[in-house]
Amino acid sequence: MDTSTEIAMVDVPPGRVTLTDRRTQHSWAVDLAPYRLAAFPVTQAQYAQVTGERPSTAQGELLPVEGVSWLDAVRFCNALSLREGLAPAYRLHDDAARVEWDTAADGFRLPAEAEWEHACRAGTTEARYGQLDDIAWHRGNSRERPHEVGGRQPNDWGLYDTLGNVWEWCWDVYDAEVYGTYRVLRGGGWFDERWSCRASVRRRSHPTFRIDDTGFRVARSGLR
Repeated sequence: MDTSTEIAMVDVPPGRVTLTDRRTQHSWAVDLAPYRLAAFPVTQAQYAQVTGERPSTAQGELLPVEGVSWLDAVRFCNALSLREGLAPAYRLHDDAARVEWDTAADGFRLPAEAEWEHACRAGTTEARYGQLDDIAWHRGNSRERPHEVGGRQPNDWGLYDTLGNVWEWCWDVYDAEVYGTYRVLRGGGWFDERWSCRASVRRRSHPTFRIDDTGFRVARSGLR
């Protein structure tokens, strides 16, 4: 893993992914245009360089940043975009529930959950892209703590830690009728049993909640 604070991005090809909500047994297909996704979750060094803050419980430059809310992640995306001379993807309002995504902006953003699952699967149809102990830090092998990003095997598209280590915030609202503004988390984390570290598993949390097994990775629209 490079110790640079630069965020390495991977070109993700277009495709179609079918999402499933286990609670409602509802499935829906999403067609995706090409986009870019960070090869690793955002590290503590990267987060500190952009925001000046170190919110994580476990400390380490190359550990994934955790203890960040969905709203923190959105603000990071905008700050990183401005730093890189790009148009911010989000318009924030005083009410944390009111965040608008400018889909025409070229700046950094959170992946939509369909983008996240498509990238995690990397063209496969299995629950995992390899043997779990080889690709993910989970409760059975993590010693109940997060680990430096990039320490397990990547998937075929060069993405690391999509399963295990930390859960990752996505853009989407989980289920507005039942859970209001709660947002989607994906991927499983260092404290989760094997069952949770699968490409299709969805978790939810309030956009202002901060949890010590929750981080994020960034995306950008298009391949540029």
